[in-house]
Amino acid sequence: MAMPSDPLDPVRAALANPGVGSSDFDLNPDTVLAPGRRLRPAGVLLGVLNGDGAPRLILTKRSSALKHHPGQIAFPGGKQDPGDPDVTAAALREAHEEVGLDPANVEVLGCLPTHETVTAFDVTPVVARVRHPFEFRPEAGEVEEVFTVPLTHVLTPGNFRVEARRWRGSWRRYYTVPFGPYYIWGATARILRAIAEAAGQR
Repeated sequence: MAMPSDPLDPVRAALANPGVGSSDFDLNPDTVLAPGRRLRPAGVLLGVLNGDGAPRLILTKRSSALKHHPGQIAFPGGKQDPGDPDVTAAALREAHEEVGLDPANVEVLGCLPTHETVTAFDVTPVVARVRHPFEFRPEAGEVEEVFTVPLTHVLTPGNFRVEARRWRGSWRRYYTVPFGPYYIWGATARILRAIAEAAGQR
């Protein structure tokens, strides 16, 4: 099989063939959702560093002191604030705050279909190339660690597993894609799985 001429070709393939949106309920079709609930818009940045020809995805480990999702692995990003013109702007603003990524150092390649979370967010994955390496600056009190994983690892469907745990009295199934000491699961893993499927990787 010929190697792609550009290491980001799989990402571009996913953007060209995005498929449908995903949700935290994909593996749990019996989930009963509250009628009339309203989803809040949010944007997360899938920032890819490609300085040495082996692209790596930027992820964060949330602070263990946070009230919501402490210690979990996440993309830089967050909810769209009133001052954000759109979810892409929200993702770039949050990435700047959380990991120190200057928006001027980012080339946005496009957006993927939204992911609906159990916490009632409608999350847009914003895919971007980070032009130059930069010094990670974890946001105090919010981000415990900033790290990267090989893009090929999270674009390989065979690296994903389905696991389950008890949640609100019933079993909840979810994707995981562990890497080294990092347990990547939940919405982050589901979004990555959707990209891997759209990219047509093996």
